[in-house]
Amino acid sequence: MAMVPHERSLVERMKDKPFTLLGVNLDGSKEECKKVIEANKINWRSWFDGSGGPIAKQWNIQFLPTIYVLDHKGVIRYKNVQDKDLDAAVDSLVKEAEADAKK
Repeated sequence: MAMVPHERSLVERMKDKPFTLLGVNLDGSKEECKKVIEANKINWRSWFDGSGGPIAKQWNIQFLPTIYVLDHKGVIRYKNVQDKDLDAAVDSLVKEAEADAKK
């Protein structure tokens, strides 16, 4: 949860860009998930997957946070980057997406 403030600001900074942050919540119940989203003012789409749910299994999530940064073609380009490295990865991929959109 320590990354939530940074992620929240990233979502705000990228609001007019080709960028989406998606979250997978592994809390024990949907009610817990809703409370976490509200308490932490999570401003991006977050799915409830429960403990050991299908999304976590398919994406091999073994610890939190697990971060995958995908490009606009759906290719995983970065894994487990945080803070300034996450910003640099996102900025780079947004520039690529914008350049491809102009073609």
